Parts: sequence; structure tokens; C-alpha cells
Amino acid sequence: MQGMYDGTLVAQGAFSLYRREALLEVGGWPDMVGEDIVVTWEFLKRDWLVGHAEDAVAWTSAPETYNGLARQRKRWARGMIEALELNNSLLKKRRLSTMFIWWNLLFVSIDLTFTLGFIPGLVLAAFGIFWLAGPLTLLVLPLAALWNVIIYRIQMRMLKRQDIKMKRSLWGFILFSLIYPLIMQPVSVWGYFAELTGGKKQWNS
Repeated sequence: MQGMYDGTLVAQGAFSLYRREALLEVGGWPDMVGEDIVVTWEFLKRDWLVGHAEDAVAWTSAPETYNGLARQRKRWARGMIEALELNNSLLKKRRLSTMFIWWNLLFVSIDLTFTLGFIPGLVLAAFGIFWLAGPLTLLVLPLAALWNVIIYRIQMRMLKRQDIKMKRSLWGFILFSLIYPLIMQPVSVWGYFAELTGGKKQWNS
């Protein structure tokens, strides 16, 4: 969706093509934990186009343990705050792609609400205490699953066009769409807190 407006918010360092002169003009890769986010927002601040190639496929090394995954997601959360701190002028730009910057701000409030309200509410509800969450609150989970189904179908259609076959796991999909947020959104809050309080920065933490 962001690519339709030439305003993709992250040209991910793991698999993106950059114009060399563009990187040089923004000063190259910054010494930050979210360097690819910061560089991308520097491009957008100059009204340059950042696109998305849906049919580009690449394989990258992924964390294989919970601790490794948590450190990666924490770093991503810190990177978004870094980008907002350095390029907050983007919020004032009168451009359609800017709306996705504002959209990113919603992630912080959603992660906070999920971590401090929804998860404790589920725990209390399990003991019959419906102060924060009740039976209707569980409707959030099917909505999250529906969104992931939509993304899944789009990606599978693209893979089919290129005759790429991937291993399927129903349980993996269920765990990703329903359990993953319960584990990883608190990690994002941890990342926001670490960045806002000036915690030590390391690329792998």
C-alpha cells in the first residue's frame, strides 16, 4: 500500500537496492540501531521516491531463538523512534505518503494498549475478572487473523506466479496470527522505553 504512493517507510537493509549517489547525499549509513529506517526517512524528507517490488523474493538469515527474535524486534522499535526524532518534519509535509508516517505513530499507542491493557485484561478474564477485557474483547483476535489471511493470500498469489513453492504450516500460521502479538508487542514497548530513556545502543540488542 505504501509503495502505491512511492512512500514505502522502510527500504529494508536486508534486501533493497539503493542509488549510490542518494546514499552519499544523506551521509551514508548512520551509526544507529535502525539505520535502514533512518536512511529511508531521509529520502522521504527530500521528496524522493521509495518503491516496493512485490515480486522480488529474497532469503535472509532469521533469528532462531526467542531471545534473538526479541532483540531484533526491540531494535526495530528503537529504530522507528530514532527516525521520528531525526525526521519529525516529515509529519508536516503535505504529501499523501506522509499519512503512513502518522500511521506509524499509531503503532506506539496500539502496542502500549495491547501490552498494558489487553494482555493483563486477558489474564484477569481467565479468573473471571472482567475489568479490562470481556468476551467481546476476544473479537480483536479474529480480526487480527483476518488481516494476516489477506496478507498471506497476496503473498501466495505472487509466489504462485513465480512458481516458488514454500513449506506450509497451519499451526505456524495460527501461532503467528494469534500468539505472536501476545509475545512481541510487549517487546516493542520495551524497545520504545529503551530508546526514550537513553538505553545503551547495540545493533544486536
